[in-house]
Parts: sequence; C-alpha cells; structure tokens
Amino acid sequence: MTQDKKPYLIDAIAGNSRFLASLGRTGRLFRLWWPHIDYPQHVDEIRSGLFVDGHTTATTWFDSEQDGWRHEAGYVPRTNVFRVEAVSSHVPVSVETLDYAVPSEDIYVRSYRFTNRGSEAVSFRFLYYSSFRSMETSYYHTTSFEESNDALVHLRHEYIFSVSSSNVCAGYQAGSAWSDAQDGELDGNVIDMTPDGALSWRFDDVQPGAVIDVPVYIAAGSTRQEAYDTLAKAKSQPEAHWRELTISYWHGFLAAAVPAPAASESVRELYERSLLAMKLMSDERSGSVVAAPEFDEGFTRCGGYAYCWGRDAAFITTALDRVGLQELSTRFYDWTLTAQDPDGSWQQRHYHDGRLAPSWGLQIDEGASILWGMWQHYAHTRDAAFADRVWPAVAKGADFLIGYLDAETGLPLPSRDLWEERSAEHTYSAAAVYGGLTAAASFARLRGDEALAAGWSRAADTIARSIRERCWNEERGALYRALKLGVPEGVYREAAAQGQPVSTSVNAKGYVTYALEFDPVLDISLLGVSVPFGVLPVDDPIMISTAEAVEQALTAPVVGGIKRYENDPYIGGNPWILTTLWLCHYRIARGQYDEAWRHLQWAVEHRTAMGLLPEQVDQLTGETAWVVPLTWSHAMYILAVQMLVEHGQIPATQATES
Repeated sequence: MTQDKKPYLIDAIAGNSRFLASLGRTGRLFRLWWPHIDYPQHVDEIRSGLFVDGHTTATTWFDSEQDGWRHEAGYVPRTNVFRVEAVSSHVPVSVETLDYAVPSEDIYVRSYRFTNRGSEAVSFRFLYYSSFRSMETSYYHTTSFEESNDALVHLRHEYIFSVSSSNVCAGYQAGSAWSDAQDGELDGNVIDMTPDGALSWRFDDVQPGAVIDVPVYIAAGSTRQEAYDTLAKAKSQPEAHWRELTISYWHGFLAAAVPAPAASESVRELYERSLLAMKLMSDERSGSVVAAPEFDEGFTRCGGYAYCWGRDAAFITTALDRVGLQELSTRFYDWTLTAQDPDGSWQQRHYHDGRLAPSWGLQIDEGASILWGMWQHYAHTRDAAFADRVWPAVAKGADFLIGYLDAETGLPLPSRDLWEERSAEHTYSAAAVYGGLTAAASFARLRGDEALAAGWSRAADTIARSIRERCWNEERGALYRALKLGVPEGVYREAAAQGQPVSTSVNAKGYVTYALEFDPVLDISLLGVSVPFGVLPVDDPIMISTAEAVEQALTAPVVGGIKRYENDPYIGGNPWILTTLWLCHYRIARGQYDEAWRHLQWAVEHRTAMGLLPEQVDQLTGETAWVVPLTWSHAMYILAVQMLVEHGQIPATQATES
C-alpha cells in the first residue's frame, strides 16, 4: 500500500453511519468502512477514468490532477453529499461526481455525469477500476463478474460488495485489471482469486452539450445473496430517487436539531457542518462514537484514530445533547455498558463492539468522563429509564474510582494522561475523577441512597482539596500538570543531582519506577479543573492565574491558536482546534467575550476548504496539519457556540426551511 493510495490527509467524508467513506478533493475514494465505521476498512484502490477517442491514447484518470484535470469540490449545502466537478483542457468531456450513502441502506452511490463541452461529437469509454482488500488484508479474496446482475463482485469472508450501474456495462475484467484498465480495453476474465477488477461503459457520438449519467452502486451484504438483493434494490429506482431521499434526510436531520444561531454565515455553516460530521462519526448499529476516520492504518505516525474514546465521547455527547440530538447520546451510553470491564473500569479506547482496542494502558480519565457524561445526559433529558439502565455501571465505575485513589496524595494513582504520552498522577485526570464521582453521587441521590452519595462526594471533596493544596506551583503561577511523573532512570538521576524532589517505587516483581515529584509543564488540559469539571470556580485566583499562564505559554506565535502543552513533539507541536476552543470555553465562562470570540473565530478561519475541522493547524503556514475531521474538534465548536448563545452573546434564531 503506497501513501499515494492512502494519504494521511483527506478532504471529505461521506456515509450513513453504516458506510463511512473518506475522499480527496478530486473525488477519489480512498477508504470505505462497512458495516461499522471503525473496522473493517475494505478499499485498496478505486479509480475513475475516461478513454476519449481521438483525444487520449490511454485512460485519463479524472479523479486525480494528472493529465491537466482541475477540480471544484464541496458538499451539497446542508448535506453529507459530496460533489466534485472535473474539467481538463485536454479532454472535451467534463465530469460531475456525487458521493453519498443512502440512509438506512447498505447502498453507497457514486453518481457520474459526463458532459460534452466541445464543439464536435465525441465517443468515449468510462473506466471504473475497483480493488477491495476487505478486512485490510491482501489475502483470500475473490473477484468475479456476475452476468445475471451485470456486476463486479468482491468477496472475502462475510464481506461481499457488488458493484454495478443502471447502465449495462460494455466490458469487464476480474483480476489483474489495472494495466488493462489503463489501456482502456478489458479482457473479459470472469473470476479470479485477486482483489481487483474493472468495468467499462461505451458511449458513441455524444453530441455537443449532451449529458450522460452513469450511477455506480456499491451494494454490500454479508452473503452474496444479500449483496445481490441490495444491488437489485439500488437499481429498482432512478439514481435521482436515492439522491433526493438522501438530501431530504440530511435536511430533516438538521431541522430536528437546535437551529444554527443568528451569527455570521461562516459560524452558521460550521455549526451545521459540525452536526453533519458528528452524525457520520456515530455508528448506527452499535452507538459507539469514533474520534476520526482512520488515516494511518499502518501506525506509521500515530497509534490510530478510528476508535471510541470515552473522554472524547463525553464532550461529543454533551454537545449533541445541547443541540437536541440526545438520541445519539442515549445510544452511546447504552453502548458503554458493553465496554465496561468487570472491575468497573473503562479502558483507554474500544472498537464498536465494546472490545478493547490497541491500548497504552489504563487512562483513568476515560471511565471518569463516561460517568460525568452520563449525568450530563440525564440532567438534559430527565429520562428515568436511562438512569435506571446505567445505574449498575455507574455504581461499579464509582467504586473502581474510589479504589484507585492514592492514600498519600488524595489524587488518583498514576495512569496515562489524556494525551496518552506519560504516566503520573495528572491534575486533569484528577479533575475528571472528581467529575465522575460527583456525577455518581448525583445518581445515588436520585435513587435515594444518601449514604452512598455521601461517600462518593467525600472522595470527590478530597480530590478537590488535594488539587488546591498539592497541585499549585507558586513559581509559575499555575497548577502543576501532574505529581509523581514517571521518567527514565537517567532523567531521575539528573533531577536528583540538581536537588529536585524525586521518588522511586518497586513493584511485586522488583522492577523500579522512577518519578519526579512535580511536573511543571503548562498544559491546556489544566483548564479542565474548571471547565468542564468544576473542581474550582472559573474565577478562583488559581484558575485565573493558570489560564493566563497557559495562554501566554501556549499561543503559537506565527499563526495563533493554542498548543497542547509546552514543547509538544507530536507532529511538530502545532496549535490544535480543540485546545483553542477549550480556552474559548473558559473565557466565555469568565464573561470575557471579546477574547472568547477571537478564539472561536480562529477555529472558523482554520476549517478546511470543505468546511471540516481538523485536529491541528500547521504552526507556520496555518494549513491543515493532521486528522480530518476530528470529532472532538467539532464538539468543542458546538459547545462554544451554545455557550455564547446561553450567555446572550449570539441571538438564537428560528429554524431555517429544509
């Protein structure tokens, strides 16, 4: 797999919460997940091209910028339908492509419209090359052409994809099809145990100004018959029927949400795009919410993103609740019941089925955030049945948190931080545990169990007291990021030689852990002590001083925006969207609206050309640097906008017509 086939940065996503597709601005489809949005991914390579008689000597692939193709791309307004127009000075035929998945169906549509823009009639072939490596492996595939369905079929295990059009194809090839597709002539091979194949359609004497429509359907099933039946359903209606149904669905989805406020057009557009993107990141069948579409499946630069983090999801579901999409939140918290460990913990991240995903070990803020989010959701919905349903998980989760407290410091014992990079007793993690225990106590009071509520509340109060008394760094005028920071032995010995407070601990097998007693690095997550977990009020002198120190230290000097922490090495240490919006949240809560608006506008200005929010922005160029889209970024934006509305800084508006 080359990076050309699978780029890190993509431009658009499409789907229906069963399918999820990632695409480039040229209309090239890079990845396709089904029947869940995190795993497995199936596409090796899909290409679309033209062989135009008298104009090309080989297939020209219009889903790339080779051969002089230029592209205009964007979403059909207020939908997840992605549109690309491709034109070339060397070819008289232009192409409009629409990508979308039909709601509640296992049908993914790629609709092509070819227009003769020349002054003379043209004849051409449309070539569609299709390589599926289902389950992300190159082994055990079969590709065949099924004449009865006029379809190219990709099969591996329980994943079958039937590719066809309402237009009867003129040529086909199963297996080893790339070189022949480039030549424009397919050899008619019917079946091969390889992952690829191709289809072609022929159009003769297309007059100037004439239009040819070719919808290509990718119909999925867990058996061949299911895939064939789904394909037959796709062909039973004109493509326009599915397109109109899909557009209507997305308009209805937005109409069901709290409408965009009466702010600038760019703020409103990003508000709606955020809702549309967050829906695609919510798995229809399980309810799990993924952080982002996977883009680094080889783990070459990161540990992967297409997983469900309880921490991210707590922010995301809170945003969904604020905009009236609480059904998605309910389904997520029902999903969390499948992911909890028997001891009451939730691990770092999970697959859609609740199974543990690749992990760096316990991250105590994850489970704590889930408990906090459950109460936020209940407080919004007042759904007694929901409270009853989650109560056993809440009780187990709170008991686990109680058992994980350090008797010496009153903070949670060492675990991974929210950035998953170091082990310590982190201030942010402690704040999350405070939030989780406070939420659990609220659920206990709801059930009339005052004794249980009082015990969890006492533990939360101990954490709050420890944060105030133990985590304040007078020298920097800010909270310490952590206590008992695990470090290599060399760092420990150097610190000890300089007279810094250090410690060691020995486990049951005799292995030594070396630690610095204090971690003074300034980190945006320190704001979590106040926003959202409320350990300390936003106007507490500790928080005021910490926020000022954080903004001064972490503002990117060239392009603005807020970095995660000092000397962040990840992808060059860029400012992030969500960190900038985290400071925005704090400024709103303090009533510092001019500063808040500045941070919000920075996020708006650094959305991608397709209107999506990335994770990071390059600190020198201001261009998108990593991960598109990041669901947490969109959630923080929605929360910021809603906070501004609640504080009277943006007038609410009436729903627009769909």
